[in-house]
Amino acid sequence: MNTQDRFDPTLIDFSPEVSAARAEGRPLVALESTIISHGMPYPQNVQTAREVEAIVREHGAVPATIAVLDGKIRVGLNDAQLELLGQSPDAMKLSRRDLPFALATGRIGATTVAATMICARLAGIEVFVTGGIGGVHRGAETSFDISADLQELARTPVAVVCAGAKSILDLALTLEYLETHGVPVLSVGQENFAAFYTRDSGLRRTSASTRRRSRPGSCARSGRWAWAAARSSATRCRKRTRCPRR
Repeated sequence: MNTQDRFDPTLIDFSPEVSAARAEGRPLVALESTIISHGMPYPQNVQTAREVEAIVREHGAVPATIAVLDGKIRVGLNDAQLELLGQSPDAMKLSRRDLPFALATGRIGATTVAATMICARLAGIEVFVTGGIGGVHRGAETSFDISADLQELARTPVAVVCAGAKSILDLALTLEYLETHGVPVLSVGQENFAAFYTRDSGLRRTSASTRRRSRPGSCARSGRWAWAAARSSATRCRKRTRCPRR
């Protein structure tokens, strides 16, 4: 039994725009909300959120900014909800461990990379776009300070399009961690791993998948292969698994 089998679907509320896209089969792109509540000052945070949503629409997809409000996972936010997240001092920063508490208590919550992946999966959204993911912190060999984002990348079948990991982290160890947990890392249009605000971290040899310059189509196929392999392993399927296509 997977998470979706046990999850109460009434805890998810889709905006009218997202609901229409689901009904019409149009592509959806999940967006996180921590950048709104904790990443930038007001009003630049709300302005940036709207600009990012506009860019997604310009490329033919429908943005689905995710947050927790009034005891529900909100998939797609209206202007009032964006303003609330952008100005409320009470907004929680939600990762996997925090989602249950925020939902149960009706708290305002902005989703991190990990929490957004979970919510996107529950909402049936396969692609999530963000800035920089979390990773292994410098000195983690003694502090064990490793972002929950990395575990989520290994366990939740959602494709994350990002600008690499945040540059303040130990990027070499972050790549090693991802490799150990079987997370494909693909660089589009370049060979090296990105470092948040810079395209090139100088790292290319830690993971075999970062040594090749990939295209969006091949990245999508790689993701589907990875998800199919994970399902086969989880169910101990003995049949040959074909690459899922759309």
